[in-house]
Amino acid sequence: MRGSGRRDYLKRNRQIKSRHDRQREETDELQITMGNRNIRIIISGGGTGGHLFPAIAIANALRRIEPDVKILFVGAEGKMEMQKVPDAGYEIVGLPVSGLVRSGSIRNISVAFRLFRSMIRAGQIIKKFDPDVVAGVGGYASGPVLKQAQQRHIPTLIQEQNSYAGVTNKLLARRAVRICVAYEGMEKYFPKEKIMLTGNPVRQVYDNLASLRGEALRYFNLDPEMPVILLLGGSLGAGTLNDSVCGSMDLIETSGKQMIWQTGSHYYDRMRDAAEARGVTRIRVNGFISRMELAYAAADVIISRAGAGTISELALVGKPVILVPSPNVAEDHQTHNAMALVNREAALLVRDADARDKLVETALELVDDSTRRNSLSENIRKMAIRDADEVIAREVLKMVKR
Repeated sequence: MRGSGRRDYLKRNRQIKSRHDRQREETDELQITMGNRNIRIIISGGGTGGHLFPAIAIANALRRIEPDVKILFVGAEGKMEMQKVPDAGYEIVGLPVSGLVRSGSIRNISVAFRLFRSMIRAGQIIKKFDPDVVAGVGGYASGPVLKQAQQRHIPTLIQEQNSYAGVTNKLLARRAVRICVAYEGMEKYFPKEKIMLTGNPVRQVYDNLASLRGEALRYFNLDPEMPVILLLGGSLGAGTLNDSVCGSMDLIETSGKQMIWQTGSHYYDRMRDAAEARGVTRIRVNGFISRMELAYAAADVIISRAGAGTISELALVGKPVILVPSPNVAEDHQTHNAMALVNREAALLVRDADARDKLVETALELVDDSTRRNSLSENIRKMAIRDADEVIAREVLKMVKR
């Protein structure tokens, strides 16, 4: 089984490398063919970091490959992309689109009206900007923009981060030219001939983590003789993870282990006060960790939610992982993402409903089980795909009408 998995992994890497080489040749040809005409690309989507970070990474890769490319982002009014995209140096316009209210609320009438207005606005944006290609990364704005582009016979690319495709992307896939995915087996959602396994664009700074361990332990003021558990809470969805630690502080304190705890800024003051009240000395409480490479370098075991971008990043890190899928995401995407790893024995899963009772105990047991930790590390590394941003960017450029 292990030998077969290794052969499949090496075969896939050879296929990806060969595809990268072909892409470079084709985009070099494109630059000659286009002459002095600037390529124009729309990237649409956002709403969450899981959609937005890949979008910005793809844009950055497009600029590295083709410095004169013109890029316009289209996002949803009031969402994080309206601030983060300009901060990254790109122009963005917003649509008044919003998501359905799950309870069947009368507010969905307003949602439908916003969608209608967004479809009209998306058509106007496309007509004015005149893009060569439109790429969608998911999020509320992605649907109207890709739909309008397809009606105008403009080539479209979909970047699907999750292992379970949403309804909008499945509908848009019928007329998309290319669908870039992060997981194998996506032909059950999309036409097989359009799928390209690229991985998710993530930060690529995790190649030399072992050499950073000493610096990491000093940075977080940790004991070099004790194993380290890294718990990554983040936004409002971190509540269960934080409650799990709060209820197990005494267990952590007497376990002979130590923890780096990212609570999320919303929870930080309350979690810090709780730790101080208990007098714990082996838990380092952080609202937000800016030096993530040092946190990963220090960790022996990582606890995380199961967002698509996070999982792609954890595969590059290659440390043993316990995933706690958030129950508060559309179509239960995070459970599907987590199971893609669990089924390959590349991660452990603790369900959100069980986390308060089981999460910390599971992590402590894993720290003590070196055989299982090594196996999880080996298997999650096999799922890592590097340079996804450049691969997707070159695929976008290939689609430009010549």
